[in-house]
Amino acid sequence: MATSATPTTAMPDAAHLPDHQAITRLVHAFYGRARGDALLGPVFEAAVQDWTTHLDTLVAFWSSVLLRSGTYRGNPMSAHRPLDLDEAHFERWLALWGETARESLTPPEAAHVSALAQRIGQSLRIGLDIDPLRRQRRAGGAPACTTGDPGGSADQPA
Repeated sequence: MATSATPTTAMPDAAHLPDHQAITRLVHAFYGRARGDALLGPVFEAAVQDWTTHLDTLVAFWSSVLLRSGTYRGNPMSAHRPLDLDEAHFERWLALWGETARESLTPPEAAHVSALAQRIGQSLRIGLDIDPLRRQRRAGGAPACTTGDPGGSADQPA
C-alpha cells in the first residue's frame, strides 16, 4: 500500500522538548544574565517595568512555542517594534540564549530551543527591517525577498 509523501510540520521528538519546569528555569536563567549584559541589559531595563509579569509572559511564550500550550497571548513583533534594536542586539541575544540553553537543558533540548530561537530571531529581524541580508539586497538594487533560486528571480513569489 502506497503512502503519501506530503511533507508535514510535525512536532519534534519529545526527547527534544523541555518540559514546562525546564522552560521556566531556562527563561529565568537567561533573563537574569541578559539583565546584566552590557548590550542587552540597558534595553531590558528601559523596556520592562514589572519583571515578574514579564518573565511569566516569556515562560508562556516559550511554552506555547515549544509545547503548543496556547498560554501566550501577545504579539512579539509589536512588543519589539518600539525598541531601538539592531543586528548586534540579536546576535548577542541569540548567543546568550544558546549558552544558557546548553547549560540549563539536555543537549537535544538545547539544540532544539536554540534552532527555534534562531528562526524566531530571523523573523523578527525581517519584520523589524533590520535583517542585514535584506538591507544588502536593497542597497544593491535587488528585491528584498527572493525565492530559493540562486539567481533571485524577482518575478517569483517568495
